[in-house]
Amino acid sequence: MTWTTIAIIVIGVLLIFITSPTSALVGWVLSKFTPHPKLDSKDSIVTFNESHLNEQEKSRFIDYFNEAQFLESNHIFPGNEQFFLHPDTHVIPFVIKEKSRKKEMNFFIYIYDDHVDVVKQWKKKVTSFSISSEYLQKFTISNSINEKA
Repeated sequence: MTWTTIAIIVIGVLLIFITSPTSALVGWVLSKFTPHPKLDSKDSIVTFNESHLNEQEKSRFIDYFNEAQFLESNHIFPGNEQFFLHPDTHVIPFVIKEKSRKKEMNFFIYIYDDHVDVVKQWKKKVTSFSISSEYLQKFTISNSINEKA
């Protein structure tokens, strides 16, 4: 075998990987750009009305958040970030503080009757989106009252 044959084989293998990447690689790339990330309960702190949820409730809340369906992204105009972080509403948000590796993200979750609004803040960036989760809506009605009692 000559060097040209080896080079052609290496280039061919690289082209095959580029044109048809493995599903693990595709999943990793897509997870970097998803607006509704999957959270890990070990790396998260969940608070409601400035009181921490216990481990079992935290785990259940994060599971419900992960299983929620993405509805739509809400566009935030530059300079209006504070209106999304601190909206003029009577709803008390759940706050998830996620810290994993070098990332620190805050999620403010406002639960309404027909949908759930999520405001994601990391570094100086703020994004907002709506999700649908019947379990999260039931969770706030049944467990947030018990948490404060």
